[in-house]
Amino acid sequence: MKLKHTIVTVLMMFVFIEQTIAQCSVCTKTAEQLGEGPANALNNAIVYLMMIPLLIMVFIGYYWWKREKEIIKEEEKTHGKMS
Repeated sequence: MKLKHTIVTVLMMFVFIEQTIAQCSVCTKTAEQLGEGPANALNNAIVYLMMIPLLIMVFIGYYWWKREKEIIKEEEKTHGKMS
């Protein structure tokens, strides 16, 4: 069930990515000076660069969580045999 919520959340982020404001104050001032087109390109580039580390963290977190689940199952089996 939680996986469904996570997938829906990620998909919603991609749907509403145009509305995302991902600029620090320095980038915002620079973008204002560039004009509308380059400002949008700068914002999209910032969002793109932000997504790579986030996807790496999600990937590592998922495999860590999956491995922890396997370890817990193994421990339950071992403790069940000892009882």
